[in-house]
Amino acid sequence: MMRALLAATLCAGWAMHGIDVAHAQPYPNRPIKIVVPFPAGGPTDGTARIISDRLGAVLGQTIIVENRGGAGGGIGGKFVATSDPDGYTLLLTPGGALTTGPAVNPSIGYDPAKAFVPVAQIIDTPQVVAVHHDVPAKTLAEVVAYAKANPGELKWGSQGFGTAPHLLAELFRLDTRTNIVHVPYRGTAPMLIGVVAGEVQIVADPMPTVLPHIQSGKLRALAVTSGTRHAKLPDVPTVAEAGFPALTMDGLVGLFGPPGMPMALRERIAADIKAVMDSDAIIKNRLILTAQIPNPGGPAEFAKSIEEQRAVLAKSAKDLGMPEKK
Repeated sequence: MMRALLAATLCAGWAMHGIDVAHAQPYPNRPIKIVVPFPAGGPTDGTARIISDRLGAVLGQTIIVENRGGAGGGIGGKFVATSDPDGYTLLLTPGGALTTGPAVNPSIGYDPAKAFVPVAQIIDTPQVVAVHHDVPAKTLAEVVAYAKANPGELKWGSQGFGTAPHLLAELFRLDTRTNIVHVPYRGTAPMLIGVVAGEVQIVADPMPTVLPHIQSGKLRALAVTSGTRHAKLPDVPTVAEAGFPALTMDGLVGLFGPPGMPMALRERIAADIKAVMDSDAIIKNRLILTAQIPNPGGPAEFAKSIEEQRAVLAKSAKDLGMPEKK
């Protein structure tokens, strides 16, 4: 009996030692999940897949991209917010999902300032305001004139209630006092199908996904929301140059983690991403070819950018009275 008890004790000790060793293994020791809070086929999804392929090879682990779209990024956001803060479940999203969405829709289900911690900025991607080719307007000023002459006729499509383009649409309507109808879709892909088909006449969409439709002539670019013109559309003015500075909006895209994720781990992931993006010409070229601007950054500087954007967008949403809308 004593021998049996001793053997059981030794086995238990070795089992516990095995658990300790497993926990002590360096990160990452199993697949990493990157959640994109929008349907497949959109610009954020494309960025996630470009980054994950090469980063996974460098880390020696599989990176799984999982799409959880809906509620302006809220469904995917809530999933990550309640995950373990161990670095194996991350959110890749435009900053708007954590700034515009909650500002526009307080019932989104989480407090973005508490539900996530910034991990790494990856790219900047401006929005392009574009119209269907049948719309007789070649500038934003001409859109205003047309909308006032035809109240209720123009429909502005967005990627969903609470997204950054939705806020742009509302700001444009307020600034110009025009009767333009907002039509929300469930992501970029269905919205672009809608505008190309003429279901809606005007959209604001990230450069990577809207550019092919502009180049094909199906859509006409009127302005970009960044502070400077974009190399892919050098003749298209910024919204400020077009006379609408209130529509200026930087397109920050990056990784976020659940609350409680250690700073050391966040800095390690950010450093790995920056190293890959700085040294890998393939990734740089793929991002640039898709009209994105590589801009890797660490958690501290990314947090500062997000807070600045959140303050501006929250004020805009409050001025519009949008928190009271459902």
